[in-house]
Amino acid sequence: MLSGKGFDNVINVKGGIKAWDGHVAVGTEELGLELLTGKESLEETLVVAYSLEAGLRDFYLSMIEKVQQPDIQNLFQKLAEIETLHQNRIFDEYLQASGKKVSREDFENDLVVNAVEGGLTTDEYVQMFQPDWESSVDIISLAMSIEAQALDMYTRASERSADPRSKDALNKIAEEERGHLEQLGKLMNDRM
Repeated sequence: MLSGKGFDNVINVKGGIKAWDGHVAVGTEELGLELLTGKESLEETLVVAYSLEAGLRDFYLSMIEKVQQPDIQNLFQKLAEIETLHQNRIFDEYLQASGKKVSREDFENDLVVNAVEGGLTTDEYVQMFQPDWESSVDIISLAMSIEAQALDMYTRASERSADPRSKDALNKIAEEERGHLEQLGKLMNDRM
C-alpha cells in the first residue's frame, strides 16, 4: 500500500503491526474528516487546509518560548517556516480559485477550525506522545507523527470528495505533506 502511494523505501516488520513497538497512527478512520466531509467546494476545502496549517504553525511558534536550548528553538522556528510556506501556497490557490481579491487578514478571519494537521489539537498530540521538549529527536518525531496523520487525513478526504477540484487540491496538499515528511526525515538524520 505505501509503495503504491509513492514511498520508495518500505520496510516490512516481521510479525506485522503486532510486532512493532514504535509509534503508530492514532484515532479512527474518520479522525479529522469531520473537517472535510467531501461536500465542500474547492474554496471551502482550501480554507480548512489553511486553518490546519495555521494551527500547526502557531503551535510551533508557541513552543519557541517554552524550550531553553537555542538549537531546539531554531528547530521550532524552521518547522513554523515550513508551515508558513504551505499556507502561502494554499492562500494563493484560494485567490486563484475564488477569483476574489481578499486580503490575507480578511481571509484569516474566516478560519473556523481549532485543530492542527491530522485532525487532533496540539494538546492531544502532546498528551499522546509526551515528548521531551529539549530533545530534537523527540520534537522531530512529534512533527513527523503530525505530518503523517495529515498525509493520511488529506488522502482519505480526497477519496471521499465529490468536487473534482477539491479532490485535486487535497491530493496536492497530501503530496506536500509527503514532502514535509521527507524534510523532517532529513532533519532527523542530521540529528542522529
